[in-house]
Amino acid sequence: MKIGGTNISSFDFPGKMSLVIFTGGCTLRCPYCHNPEIINGGDEVSLDEIFKKIEDASEFVDGVVITGGEPLMQCTAIKKILKYVRSKGLLAKLDTNGCFPDRLQHVIELVDYVSLDIKAPFDRYGDLIGLDIGKDVEESMEIVLNSPNTFLECRTTYVPTLLNEKDIHQISREINCDLYTLQQFRNRIVLDPSLESVPSPSREFLGELAKKIKPLLNKVKIKTSEFGEEII
Repeated sequence: MKIGGTNISSFDFPGKMSLVIFTGGCTLRCPYCHNPEIINGGDEVSLDEIFKKIEDASEFVDGVVITGGEPLMQCTAIKKILKYVRSKGLLAKLDTNGCFPDRLQHVIELVDYVSLDIKAPFDRYGDLIGLDIGKDVEESMEIVLNSPNTFLECRTTYVPTLLNEKDIHQISREINCDLYTLQQFRNRIVLDPSLESVPSPSREFLGELAKKIKPLLNKVKIKTSEFGEEII
């Protein structure tokens, strides 16, 4: 399979120490992508190599995070990895853009935590990223909601010039999840060079926006480079 690397993290799986596997390849070309170097793939490694990394980390991590890129592009390999993670008694977290609901259904019983990117209101995906996949993302959300043992985090990166407060209010009315996270856009690494001059939204702005949408959701969190994750 193709991966973009691995690391050990205390941030990618809330409350857990985890081994993070970055899969190579993505179906989308989001202008604000912060991992553009693996959009078209990564290094070819065997599943045995991945299993060895999990085995070596298993004594000091609580779980494994599979992120990307888009992991479900390599669904067969991902399912084998998830089975191995479970065999080691570890927790599994999957980050996905939601464009493969059929593949998500195929692995969901092996996943403890899903982070689902909500890039725009479901009817605005075509405007924002050029692919009208809102219905697929909505279907992916429903698949996770129907998995009783899987925690669902929906998350949106707030990019000024691409999204506005009205969009976030619409998203908040459209989604159903255990946790909604508003992430701070950072212009240090982006796919579209025109975004390099777009300033990051402030912590104060995201905090106030989160307070406004909180009545519509179960739990709201903001994530900024200055203060990390904060429950609102």
